Formats: sequence, structure tokens, C-alpha cells
Amino acid sequence: MIVPMKKISIMVLDKERNAALEHIRELGVLHVDQKTVTSPSITHLLGHMAKVDAALATLVNFAPKKHQAASSPRGEDADDSYDLVDRILFLAEELKTLQDWIYTNNRELNLYENWGEFDPAELDALTKAGILLTPYVMSPEAYREIPETAEVIVLKTDKEAVELMSVYDPIPGYTHLTLPQHPADKLRKLNALKASQIERIEKELAHLNGRKADLVREQKDTLQKIEFEINSVGMEKIGSDRESVSYITGYVPAEEMGKINRAAVENGWAFIADDPADDDEDVPTQLKNNKLASLIYPLTGFLDMVPGYREVDISGWFLIFFTVYFGMLFGDAAYGLILLLAALIGIITTAKKGVPAGFKLLLLLSISNIVWGVLTCSWFSISPEKLPQFLRDISLGLISTAKGAAQTDVNNHLILFCFSLALVQLSVAHIKGIFRYIKSLRVFGEVGQVLMLLGMYDVILFLVIDPEYEVFQKINSGWGLMQALYLLIAGFVLKFIFAYYEGNLVQSILSSVKNIISVVLGIANIFSDIMSYIRLWAVGLAGASIAVTVNTMASGILGNSAGPVIAQLLIFAGVVLLCFGHSFNMVLNVLAVLVHGSRLNTLEFSSHVGLTWSGLAYKPFTKR
Repeated sequence: MIVPMKKISIMVLDKERNAALEHIRELGVLHVDQKTVTSPSITHLLGHMAKVDAALATLVNFAPKKHQAASSPRGEDADDSYDLVDRILFLAEELKTLQDWIYTNNRELNLYENWGEFDPAELDALTKAGILLTPYVMSPEAYREIPETAEVIVLKTDKEAVELMSVYDPIPGYTHLTLPQHPADKLRKLNALKASQIERIEKELAHLNGRKADLVREQKDTLQKIEFEINSVGMEKIGSDRESVSYITGYVPAEEMGKINRAAVENGWAFIADDPADDDEDVPTQLKNNKLASLIYPLTGFLDMVPGYREVDISGWFLIFFTVYFGMLFGDAAYGLILLLAALIGIITTAKKGVPAGFKLLLLLSISNIVWGVLTCSWFSISPEKLPQFLRDISLGLISTAKGAAQTDVNNHLILFCFSLALVQLSVAHIKGIFRYIKSLRVFGEVGQVLMLLGMYDVILFLVIDPEYEVFQKINSGWGLMQALYLLIAGFVLKFIFAYYEGNLVQSILSSVKNIISVVLGIANIFSDIMSYIRLWAVGLAGASIAVTVNTMASGILGNSAGPVIAQLLIFAGVVLLCFGHSFNMVLNVLAVLVHGSRLNTLEFSSHVGLTWSGLAYKPFTKR
């Protein structure tokens, strides 16, 4: 559920604003109504934060080698964090300068490669003696076009280039080379010296890598200082300079107001608290659910989705349907066992510190995957006849060919199941609406939506499912398209009359007339929303097809009857192909779940609930 909020303004003496902010931060319940502010201290802290980030990014590339010892954690003789940051950045800049220097030197050395070992000073001496030598590199075609009057000395020629020097005068119309300014042996010695300096710097940075924890602490402390300073500068000031009062505005969960009351009495604060205004769009959203429904939070947090304060919380329904969709889209019991093992390892290794919700969610999803894989008899997409008999026996014949069912019937069952899931989930959305508007005539608009869902569900079955399909005939026994049409018409009329009801029936009808296009398109939207659920079958089938292709390719390699040595190599290649192919398929399945499994909840289901996910997460001002 969404926790009710109170909008609150806390007033303190201006001279006590920082002390009050410290107390408010200790309370950890006030979501501050942020303002855009700036000050010299904020600018300084942001600059320091950028330097800390840069220092951490630098150390990432310099992990100590096994034979090197990283520096110990901060001790009494350790550098101040500011000095540590500056030292790391200084070393990084010096390292870059040296690397650039060597790169430039190597470019000059490459010029010597075809011109021999000579000292540029010797060319200068010849020039002073009146002999001007100018180096060129050109194609054989260009060389043949040199004027006959040009005096040149050819040093080297091949099919691609001619290297030569002109004597006395440059060759008109040709660009000459610029030779290095230092002898080659001197450049090599300088490179060796710079390389030793680079090695020294890299060792020191690897040594300082052990201080990353200090930098992370400094990063965290600086972030809190920035937040504190922003809130301090952002406090409004009223009254005269001598007796001025500052106040801070924000939002507090209604259930936490007791903490504010006690702190106000203890510290002599004044505050005003009230329910947020109906048009207040800055109210943060705090969700509060049981431990099971809260398992969906890692996913919604990853997707950065928060319901609006005045919207509905669908965490429980989101988790239920997403769990089902995960099993269907992954669709393989062997994959599920791998995910289960990963979840158990994560849970065991973090048990003492507190198991993250992500591992618990992965445990639930892996079980869903295993159940669906067992029911469909899918184990690495191996053909059912090649699996042990007991695995075939525990499968469900309606959605698996393991017990001899025809593939066409299995597909019809799976497609019917997808559309039925659509009917159930989208109906849940409007049933929630019925309870929401139970005391208003608008409830009939939600009833109309349910009727249209039922009618469109039947229309889609007629269009998609094979009419000879036995289960389809049972569902539609004594029921035809006309009855589906009656449901659609009845539902449309109810929606048209009551969808915009706000206490005035005539006004509701006029609103529907004004929005007639969107009202009519609502029928098409219902059709597309239900049809969208067929992706659960189609995407799951695509994943299974990839796995089958991997198995086929690997079996062709493993079944090769070559000689012993080649056979061993082929076995190794086949095993690598199986591991890589199925790992790649699992990655694709994860993406499919994130895209398609999340979409059905956050788009189709949410649009019927009236949820836009436009909320602002509740983030109290606190020490982190």
C-alpha cells in the first residue's frame, strides 16, 4: 500500500539552523522539498566530489598484483583523505604525461626505421656547409613524375614506396618528411628512463589501491555534506537579522509524525503539518507491503518505477503475474535449477549480514521456472523421447508433447492459457476499480470494462484458436460471436455513460462525447492488450528454438567419428559450444523477461489500473 504523507514546515531560529538540520537528519523521516540552490561551499564540495570520483576511477585500473602488498587501511600516520585524492590524481596526470611522451617518441623512432641510424645534427652541419638534404617518401608513380632537373639520392625502393633525398633544392610540388629532432639512441634511452618512471608510478598506484575503502568513505561523507549544505542554503529565512527564523519544508509519513512532535518539544521547534494539497505533484511515494509482496521491489527499483502518490500500489499483483511470466518466458527446468543454485549460494553467503531481497526474488523466480519446465518437460530443450521416463511422467500432457499429445493441440492449449492470463490480469485491474468506486456510479464504468474484456476475449479465441480445438468448443458451447457482440455493446454503453462520472451524470456523458475518439479506440486497445499476451508463448518458443539449435550443432560435433586426437578436440569444442550457447540463451531469456514480462505489468496491466508510474520515491534526509 502507499503510505499517507503529511506536508510539514519546521521553523527554527536562523542561528540554530545547522544544529536543527543535524537533529532532523538523525530523525531520518523528512523528505525535503528540494530547491535549486548554490553557494561557494556547495561548489567547493561538488569539485571535491568530482576529484574523489576521478581518484576512485583511476585506482580501478591498478589492482595490486599477487606479489604486491596493498597499503593498509587508514592509520594514525596515513595521509588525510584530501592529500590521498590529490596524490592519486597527481600520479595519474604524471602517468598520462609520460605515456604521451613515449608515444610521441615512438612515432619519431618509426621515422628512423627506414632512414638508418644518423644524428639530425649531422644534417644541420651539412646544411650549414651549403648541402641541403630533404627527405621524401612517395609512390613509384609519383617518383616517375619528378622533374629531370631535380637532383635526388634514392635510398630504398619497392613496389609500394620510394624513399629518397633531394640535394640542394626541395622537389617542387611534393611534401617532404620532417625527421625527428633527436638521435635514435637518445630517444631509446629516454624511453627506457620514462618506462622505469611509469613502472614506479604504477606500483605506487597499485599500493594505494588498498586505500579504496577510505575513498569510498570520503565519497559517502562528501555526498552527505553536499546534501546537508543544499538543505541548509535552501532553508527560507524570515524576520529581521537579529531575530530571523529559518524553516525547511518537506514530507513525512503520517505514521512517523510522533518523532517530529517529540523532537519539536525537545528542541523548541515550531512546525506546521497538513495533508498535501490535491494539486501537489511533489508528494513522494513510500510503499509498505508484507515481506512477500516486497520481493518485487528490487525489480521496480532497477527499472526506476514508482507509482504516483495518488495512484494505486500493485506490488502484490505485479509479483504474482511476473513470477508466472518469468517461468513461461524462461521455460526450462534445467535453467531454473541453475538459477536456483545461484540464489541459494547468494542466500547462504549473505545470511549473516542480511539476505538482500534480490536473492529472495531470484529464489522465487527460479522455482517458477522449474515448475513450468517440469510441466512442459523442458530440460535444456532436449527432445522428450531422449529424457528419462520419470521426467516425462511428471509433465502435464496439456502443455507438453512428452505424453504423446500433438504439437498443434499443445500450441492451442498454450495460446489459450496466454489469453486467459490476459483476461484474468486485466479483469483484476478493473475489479480493483470496482472496489475503488464502489460508492460512486463510476463503478458501472469499471463493470463495462470487464464486460468488454469478456466479449473481446471470446472474439480473439474465434480469430486465433483453431475452431476444431476441443477445449475451445467446450468454452463456446452454446455461445457464439453474437453473444460476444452483446457483451461488447453492453460494456461500451456502460463505459460511455459512467466512465467520467464525478457526481453529475450529464457531465459524464458530455465528457465521453468530447473524448469520443479515445472512448471508441478503447475497444481496439482492449483487443491489442489481450493479443499482446501471446508474446508469452511466442518468446518462450523462440528461446526453446535457440536451445534446440545449440543442441543440434553440438550433437553434430560430438557425434563425429574422427580419429582419437581429433575426437577429443571435437568433444571439447562440443562442450564449449553447449556451455556458451545455453549461457547466451539464458542471457537472452533475462532480457526477454525484463522487456516482455515487465511490459505486461507496467503497460497493459497498469494502463487498465490507471497507473502511470509517475511517482517520486520517498528519500528521507538521513545519514547513509
